[in-house]
Amino acid sequence: MLKYGIDPADDYRPERLTQLEVSLRREALGGFLNIASSQLDQLFKLVGRDGQGILLTDAEGVVIDQRVNDSDKTQFQEWDLWNGADWSEVVQGTNGIGTCLVEKRRISIHQDEHFRARNIDLSCMSTPIWGPDGRPLAVLDVTSTRCEQNTQYNRLILSQITLMSKIVEAMYFRAIHPKSRIISISKDGGDPAALLAVDSDDIAIGATRTARRALNLDVEGDIKNIPAAELLGFNEDNPELTLNMTDRAVLLRALARSGGKVSEAARILGIGRTTIYRRMLRAGLRKSSD
Repeated sequence: MLKYGIDPADDYRPERLTQLEVSLRREALGGFLNIASSQLDQLFKLVGRDGQGILLTDAEGVVIDQRVNDSDKTQFQEWDLWNGADWSEVVQGTNGIGTCLVEKRRISIHQDEHFRARNIDLSCMSTPIWGPDGRPLAVLDVTSTRCEQNTQYNRLILSQITLMSKIVEAMYFRAIHPKSRIISISKDGGDPAALLAVDSDDIAIGATRTARRALNLDVEGDIKNIPAAELLGFNEDNPELTLNMTDRAVLLRALARSGGKVSEAARILGIGRTTIYRRMLRAGLRKSSD
């Protein structure tokens, strides 16, 4: 049986990327790696036992960072669990990192669930880290070479790295929007990655993938001209709105739909230009060119 043209019995090992090629991939991720690095250190303190290491890959499944015990370095290099190794499904068939990227979800691939025979002694727990645009930015993976590893333990590890991936995602999202107001939309505060970024005019300019799903937005791509009040369920007919957002929300919604054209926004609201300018001034909104 072949998958992506791969023979599962073939012991072929693709060459790892050069140090320069890895460096270029790391540079492409910019400040993300600075944020992720400290969290990898913390995670390794929790799960870094003998025969078990942490891998961080880019969105193509290439390892760009790892945490491994000194005693395991030789073995992990032989297994290609090292910087520059390509763990995409196209190269390795079913595996934690590659399948995580293809299916866009956290996943555990335990030993003989791997496609290639040379990988069946591995247990891999992988979860995506989503970028500010809702697309996969990286994969956080814990791989074990321990033969006694079991699926119950795998689930515990997967829960730990899922939480860590959300923390990293949230930290990076906040870093990308340093001047924005960040709103958590997690009802119970249990999901640190459910975040919405709002500018000074209360227009949503960014949302994490979790927030996009919760707010019924496109899960990937840019967010443009959507008043935060509209996304968060504020309504001009609701008398319990706080922070005097009622008129402001109405105006912002109309301006967003008109592409910032005041005359068109006035037409949408059924009022005159003088009236809309007066209401904009009262709501603290700047006049835009018409």
